Amino acid sequence: MMKHLKTRAVDQSEYVVYWNKAEEFYDTMHHAYKNRMWASVGLNSVHCVISSCDALLVKSQGIRAAGDDHMQAVELLGRSPIDGIEKQTATVRRIIAKKNVIAYEGREFRENEAADIFKQAERFYKWAFEYLNKK
Repeated sequence: MMKHLKTRAVDQSEYVVYWNKAEEFYDTMHHAYKNRMWASVGLNSVHCVISSCDALLVKSQGIRAAGDDHMQAVELLGRSPIDGIEKQTATVRRIIAKKNVIAYEGREFRENEAADIFKQAERFYKWAFEYLNKK
């Protein structure tokens, strides 16, 4: 049985608000990468995919997750009738799971970790862009 997830209805046209946030995080992620700011790469990658996820949910279903747990939004997205969504939500889960490591662990977020999360976030962002811009 699927667990019930709290949602909030959102007008589908408002996906643009969330997409604009995703674009800003994406641009900042690129700037941070170019300037070797690894923790900033990581956190902006996380926020980029979260905002992309929100944009996809709003456009495809007219909803947003109402809870504080970002994984709920990913679970809701996984229930969407979007082609290839299983693979994409697996990627988002991996990215979001790194948030605590990046922000709260008592160690540096390394270049190789930043390169990996950057690549994954960029792929998801581009996939989301394609979905959101098809007619």
